[in-house]
Amino acid sequence: MIDVVNLKNGKVDSFIKQVKREKNYSDEFKDIVKDIINDVKLQGDKALYYYTDKFDNTKLDALYVNEKEIEEAINSVDKGFIEVLRGAKDNIEKYHKRQLKDSWFTNEEEGKVLGQLYNPIEKVGIYVPGGSAAYPSSVLMNVIPAKVAGVNEIIMATPPGKDGKVNKDILVAAYIVGIDQIIKVGGAQGIAALAFGTDTIPKVHKIVGPGNIYVATAKGMVYGDVDIDMIAGPSEILIIADESANPRYLAADMLSQAEHDNMASAKLVTTSGELVLGVKEELKNQLKLLERGDIAEKSLGNYGKICIVDDIYDAVKIANEIAPEHLELMVKDPFNMMYKIKNAGAIFLGQYAPEPLGDYWAGPNHVLPTGGTAKFFSPLGVDDFVKKSSIIYYDKGALYKDKDKIIEFAQREGLTAHGNSIKVRFE
Repeated sequence: MIDVVNLKNGKVDSFIKQVKREKNYSDEFKDIVKDIINDVKLQGDKALYYYTDKFDNTKLDALYVNEKEIEEAINSVDKGFIEVLRGAKDNIEKYHKRQLKDSWFTNEEEGKVLGQLYNPIEKVGIYVPGGSAAYPSSVLMNVIPAKVAGVNEIIMATPPGKDGKVNKDILVAAYIVGIDQIIKVGGAQGIAALAFGTDTIPKVHKIVGPGNIYVATAKGMVYGDVDIDMIAGPSEILIIADESANPRYLAADMLSQAEHDNMASAKLVTTSGELVLGVKEELKNQLKLLERGDIAEKSLGNYGKICIVDDIYDAVKIANEIAPEHLELMVKDPFNMMYKIKNAGAIFLGQYAPEPLGDYWAGPNHVLPTGGTAKFFSPLGVDDFVKKSSIIYYDKGALYKDKDKIIEFAQREGLTAHGNSIKVRFE
């Protein structure tokens, strides 16, 4: 079911080189997605109706969700779940408000003002998967940091079901975070509509949110016309555990990621051979209880690994090189080990901070870098919805003091007009 590899005696480096990863992006789909994008650019709303009929098997009366549909969703959803959504919203909002930054200015030298001006992106598109993979948590995690940043206009795109309606949990989550522009368009056509606009859908400046391989490919192809958050790959977790860890918890946390899809990755790195036996037994027993057990079992077989290492520092080395989306530190002193981790999307400390805590409730964002991109990407946050402008002011006296240096620089680069724009102010 899951491979166990012994990485003792210096085998760590060779293991790292052999780690398999899938990307949620493929050249195989480029031609199909390119045609869809071009159709939307040329035909606008007409193309959206056509592709919604073709791919979602539904004929829409209108592209936008109306107030009646939102009211119906609110009235049909269990009130307890609505309170859960409100609680999660409060936690996520509180966490992201701490990320806000102020514009700043300095005038350390007479006649000079330098600074940085922060402005929110004006229009943002949020893509939320629908159908069998409908995640209201994605609404909260993508919309709330944009709202905290001060984004003025947010448009959400999500595919309808065969009845022409959007998933009710998604609509309720959108209502709770204050989204009133929701279009019933999914797939590559939804990304194209947000990126280029149509007769009824405004063009946005940035698109965020997860999706299938068509959505991911479309996001890659419209990048440059708009900004995007990232092209997310399959979900992944890496757990570092010592002999103090509970094998039942470890198995449960590995399965929480393996159930996503066949390409999800769940890996355990431990110093304890005895722990491995317990985890294998727990995986076998817990798989029988899962609704998506078949998917989880395939995922473990394809991309799962249990690794036994000489010491905990080898485990840290593996984690930093793999740079996992989710990293759990199930060790005696997780706070001390935390400072040795250089590359990870989110780090969960101790026995009672399982990964789903971050998915739904704690507050940090669950939109995280995958596929090793945690080496240079960060979790989605307020900064992703903010632009920075440099501020430069010199009065005549301040410019006079520096003019000869600037002119010399320009001359060195052969850009005489640059130098002249300084000279003319003192002729």
